[in-house]
Amino acid sequence: MQWEFTPDEVVRGEVAYGLGDFRRDLLEEVRSNLAIDDETILRFSFDTLYDLCYWLATGRELEDFVATLPPDAPFDGPTLEAILSYMDDNIGMLGAILQRTIMNGVEQGLPLEQAVELAARHHAEVVANG
Repeated sequence: MQWEFTPDEVVRGEVAYGLGDFRRDLLEEVRSNLAIDDETILRFSFDTLYDLCYWLATGRELEDFVATLPPDAPFDGPTLEAILSYMDDNIGMLGAILQRTIMNGVEQGLPLEQAVELAARHHAEVVANG
């Protein structure tokens, strides 16, 4: 995706771009790049690519993500590895959004551990609702 702002601006709170915005934009990117008419396949593709971005933005390894996929998943390790080179900007932006979410909690006076827990709950709510 292309933005008119940087991940650093998101982290600093200079730009209001949150998790819901990112997920909306990523869905549109997946829709336009894959040109899939089947809504079920589109949604599965989006969910997988979002989960991949989240996995990597939170410091985990691609190999470990691939190990979580069901054997019949349409994306395998080599396919995801090929896609990964196109996802760097998305992973960076999602990481910035997650950092900003944690920082919001810290700025409200929460200890870091509680701010991280609050950010994780927020993430779970956004993902569950859309």
